Amino acid sequence: MKKYTKIHKLSNNRFLNLFKLDALTDTGREFEYFFVSRRKENEIKLLTKDSRAEGVVIYPVWKEDPNKIVMIRQYRYPLDDYLYELPAGLIDEGEQAGESAIREMLEETGLTFEVYEGGNPSWRKPFFMGAGFTDESCSTVYGYASGKFSTEQMEETESIQVLLADRKEVARIFREEKVSIRAAYLLMQFLQSDEENPFAFLEM
Repeated sequence: MKKYTKIHKLSNNRFLNLFKLDALTDTGREFEYFFVSRRKENEIKLLTKDSRAEGVVIYPVWKEDPNKIVMIRQYRYPLDDYLYELPAGLIDEGEQAGESAIREMLEETGLTFEVYEGGNPSWRKPFFMGAGFTDESCSTVYGYASGKFSTEQMEETESIQVLLADRKEVARIFREEKVSIRAAYLLMQFLQSDEENPFAFLEM
């Protein structure tokens, strides 16, 4: 049974738009359901049924010392506060996830990023962000970061502080700070990772 009768696009924004569904319950009762999407009206996942990622989150182990990971502290307007996160960003048209990760790392941190290709490919497939309010999905790209921190290529609308965190600092951040859920789950892996093989968990 189809769970909606009509789709209404309620905004016209370059990055994110609001949609309303004339939705139906399992018993056929009508109600309004609202969600947002980064896609064009005729490409929303409700219609295409695909899982293609709109964005990437980056798991950047420090190449010189795998006991450290690159994190960011970013101001988020809906919270009027800073969140501890991992570098992330949108996939530009024509890009592969790894290409987006390399570009976003350079833009947000000034660092070079070397993509790690090993492990189970299932961990790299797109996962949905919050299907109760958006059809957006995101892929994780794992790898090594190196170089010098720089904010020269950061977008003017972004307010980001870059940090290199060891396990002790990551544990403190968990206890005391506001953390993005995308970062939280990946940082749990980092806290258990092996210095000799920091991506061993991808073999599962």
